[in-house]
Amino acid sequence: MKAIVQHTYGSPDVLQLQEIDSPRVGPEDVLIRVHAAGVDPGVWHLMTGLPYLVRLAVGVRRPRNPVRGLDVAGVVEAVGTKVTAFKPGDEVFGVGDGSFAEYACASQDRVHPKPANLSFEHAAAVPISATTALQGLRAANLQPGQKVLIIGAGGGVGSFAVQLARAMGAEVTGVCSTSKVEWVRSMGAHHVIDYTREGLAGGPYDVILDTAGNRELPALRRVLASRGTVVLIGGEGGGRWFGGLGRQLWAMAVAAFSSQKFRSIFALVNKADLAVLKERIEAGALTPVVDRSYALSEVPAAIRSLAEGHSRGKVVIKVV
Repeated sequence: MKAIVQHTYGSPDVLQLQEIDSPRVGPEDVLIRVHAAGVDPGVWHLMTGLPYLVRLAVGVRRPRNPVRGLDVAGVVEAVGTKVTAFKPGDEVFGVGDGSFAEYACASQDRVHPKPANLSFEHAAAVPISATTALQGLRAANLQPGQKVLIIGAGGGVGSFAVQLARAMGAEVTGVCSTSKVEWVRSMGAHHVIDYTREGLAGGPYDVILDTAGNRELPALRRVLASRGTVVLIGGEGGGRWFGGLGRQLWAMAVAAFSSQKFRSIFALVNKADLAVLKERIEAGALTPVVDRSYALSEVPAAIRSLAEGHSRGKVVIKVV
């Protein structure tokens, strides 16, 4: 099969389109004929091996699995001996191991039937980003009528968070760049802050969801309610060894002496949350936005686009 592989850590230049063997199907796995794959910051971290802490989990000297890609949408090709929920021909979406390829394996617990009203490309935009937004708002215990500030509202996680928070009855303020202001408002934000022209304002906020990962804690605390909650998502920023983990550890230390609460999440895609998202999507209450689709051979360009931060919503790879 054709796949995007890397044999060393580095920039998108280390990614190559090659012919390799199809993945082996474990007893509880499904083999998916990939139609589309999403691009998320986790792919960048696995590609670069940064922060270095990542390498302890995926390979110290080189990636143990050389095929990149996580988000996946496609058709079940084969199932393992212990799989009962799926059969060949089923259309699914979720997370697979190495989805920038013609075939990818996924645990049956991390995929779900694809929303009927979505294309494969739009379905591939959902799993990691929408699950992260959902679990982030849950971690904050967001309630109707509360004021929520979503930093990075124009990105993959942020665009889902704006829609989910609005549906939960919150008053939503999104933070984004100038080119995305009207688009974020169209996603459901009541107010939009252009971070290139003004600082954080409009508080105090009951909940702050920081999907960008680069705001200093004092700046967040200044606009947070005295008993509000900050949810730090992902590990962006920071040094090469620990990345954003340092900020998260510092937040935990601050929280021990403050009535303000700090939460950190690294969302794990699971069947239950995929079912929730599927229901909302099919009801028309949640809409994935795809900024651009790239061919499998264009994965390096897609990852560069993601890193530049100019995309509205998600970038996806169209395989079929």
